Amino acid sequence: MSIEVREIAGKSDFEKFLYLPATIHKGHENWVPPVYMDDRVFFDPSKNNSFSHSDTILYLAWSNGEAIGRVMGIINHHYNQRTGENDARFCFLECHENFDVAELLIRSVEDWARSKGAINLVGPLGFSDKDPQGLLIEGYDKPVVIASACNFPFLVDFVERMGYSKKTDLVVYQVKVNEQIPDFYRKISERALRNHPHLQIIEPKSKLALKKLVRPVFHLVNETFKDIYGFSEMTVKEMDEFANRYLLILDPRFIKVIKNEEDKIIAFILAMPDISVGVKKCRGEVFPFGFISILMSQKKTKQLNLLLGAISKEYRNTGIDTILGTMVMREASNAGFTHIDSHLELESNVKVRAEMEKMGGKVYKKFRIFTREL
Repeated sequence: MSIEVREIAGKSDFEKFLYLPATIHKGHENWVPPVYMDDRVFFDPSKNNSFSHSDTILYLAWSNGEAIGRVMGIINHHYNQRTGENDARFCFLECHENFDVAELLIRSVEDWARSKGAINLVGPLGFSDKDPQGLLIEGYDKPVVIASACNFPFLVDFVERMGYSKKTDLVVYQVKVNEQIPDFYRKISERALRNHPHLQIIEPKSKLALKKLVRPVFHLVNETFKDIYGFSEMTVKEMDEFANRYLLILDPRFIKVIKNEEDKIIAFILAMPDISVGVKKCRGEVFPFGFISILMSQKKTKQLNLLLGAISKEYRNTGIDTILGTMVMREASNAGFTHIDSHLELESNVKVRAEMEKMGGKVYKKFRIFTREL
């Protein structure tokens, strides 16, 4: 069949780009649509500050007047300048099981990246590691958490056939929630609290209290994540944008913050009840009534999803992580959750992985970011 790849042009093309995955994944049991309201913000340069320091391009593949594939290309100049890299990225790759379509899409991003002077193409990777990243390579039979990639195995095969190899893997742990905190874990937490008597445990009780913590928490993220692969430092505007996307659905019970005697935030953990079932039920459309399905799914789910956490460098290896873990595990047990999804962790992040395994966590999904020299 005749295939043509074109940069999107106009509102009609964008709508096809946005909704194409729903067609490709029709009948795919574990696929979860995005929250389209969030996606419209994400892809809007006037609302997503990441565009201000990046070059981007959106492509659609066409055949007989029908959109049959999509991909986005990104060059994050802030990240490249900070790390000394000269990489472009591909992300949001979607197509039916047709190698020619996938190849034309990726080759189009490669040509665009070369024209911009990039020397490598990596992906799937968005503006930052906060965006969906990697292709699922293990755990195809497991339910997908929102904001995580979901793909068929053939897409991994297609990317490898194009000459791409592993850049890094990311793992996801499933941790069983026990009614009682393991004795050894509880003792570590208690000892850490005794050793740091001036620590303040902050447990916000309202969304207003959460909002006041947003910027200090993300400043800590900037400080502690700067050496993590794919992380791009957040501006104040991006912090506020991120908060506006998630504040409505965050549950204060599962956000714990620790301050030191100088009233500075030195650690936090953020989790939320899984909303995937609700997002699937409303097909990603929050309005007019989709938000009801999302809120109801939060009340019914037995899975708690870890979203983000950080500990200031000078407080690492002091048991602070165990204090946070104990508090979240206790809240999860009290709320009736049976298991926790760790979200993505770099395979090289041995400290966090050790913490997950200390709690009995098992790797149940794995994702891969690929790379190729241009």
